[in-house]
Amino acid sequence: MFEPDILIDNMNKYLVPAILFSVILIGGIIILKSSDSQVNEPAKKVPEIQHAHGFAVDISDGERLLIATHHGLLQFKDGVLSQIGVVTDDLMGFTPHPTDSNIYFSSGHPARGGNLGFQKSADGGNTWEKVSDGMDGPVDFHSMTISQVNPNLMYGYFGAIQHSTDGGQNWKFASDTIQPYSLSTDPQQENVVYAATQNGVQVSEDNAETWKSYSAALDNGAVSFFSVNPTGDFALAFSETLGGLGKTNDKGQTWKMIPESFGSKAVLFVAYSKSAPSTVYALNQANSIFKSTDDGETWTKIH
Repeated sequence: MFEPDILIDNMNKYLVPAILFSVILIGGIIILKSSDSQVNEPAKKVPEIQHAHGFAVDISDGERLLIATHHGLLQFKDGVLSQIGVVTDDLMGFTPHPTDSNIYFSSGHPARGGNLGFQKSADGGNTWEKVSDGMDGPVDFHSMTISQVNPNLMYGYFGAIQHSTDGGQNWKFASDTIQPYSLSTDPQQENVVYAATQNGVQVSEDNAETWKSYSAALDNGAVSFFSVNPTGDFALAFSETLGGLGKTNDKGQTWKMIPESFGSKAVLFVAYSKSAPSTVYALNQANSIFKSTDDGETWTKIH
C-alpha cells in the first residue's frame, strides 16, 4: 500500500616566469574571494519536491520545514521551497539533532553510485562529513532516527536494524530485527523506539533489541508512519487497518479517525513543532504538505 518511493581536474604543472606566476597567484586569490562571497547568497529555489525520504521542523524556527529528498536537502518556509547547500545526493535517511538546530544526520547514496554511509552536518545541511560505514556498509539507511532524550542513541535500517550508542561512530545489529517503513523515538523514554511496519506498529523498550506490538488495533495492516508528539500526550499514525489517519490519547488502546483524505494519498511523514506545541505538519505520498494547528484534528494544504 505504501511505496515511499567535483569532478575536480588536476592541474598540469608548467615552468613559468616568476612574474606570470605572481599574476596567476593573484588571480587565484581573487577567485577564492569571489567563491567565499557566494556562501551567503540566497538559497536556490526549486519547483517541487521529488521523492521525499525525511521530514522535520527546524527546532529553532517552527515555520521552517526540512525535507530530505532524492536530490538533496530542501527547506520550505513562507511558501517558498529551496535547496539547502549544493549537495544533491539521494538522502534516503534523515534526522535532525533533537536540541541543536545546526546538526543533522543522514544516509543514502549519490547519483554516481555507491552508498554514503552514516554522515553528519554541523552547519545546517550545507556540508556533510562521513561519520562511519555502519554494519556491513557503507550503509544506505532507508529509515533512521535519533533518541529525543539521548542524542548519542541512533537507529537505522539497512537490511536489518542497527543501533549506535556513541552518536554513530560505532554500530551493532539488533538481536531481533524487523522491516520498518519508518522509525521514531519516544519523547520522554530514552530506550523506547517505534517502527511503522507492514504489520502495524512495533515498539521496542530496549534500544531496538526486541520488539512487540504497540497496538492491537493496528495489527494485520500496513502503517506508513507512527509518531508520538513532543509532550507524549498523543500519537498519530496512518494505518491501513484504520483506513487513514488515526490519533490515540491512551498509548494505542483506542484510536480516533481524523476525517482528512490528504488527497486520497497515504501520509508518509508527520513533523511536530517544538516551539508551537499544537502545530503538526504532514507530507503525503504526492509530496504535498499539510499543516494542523490543533494537534492534528484538522488540516490545511500549504504546498
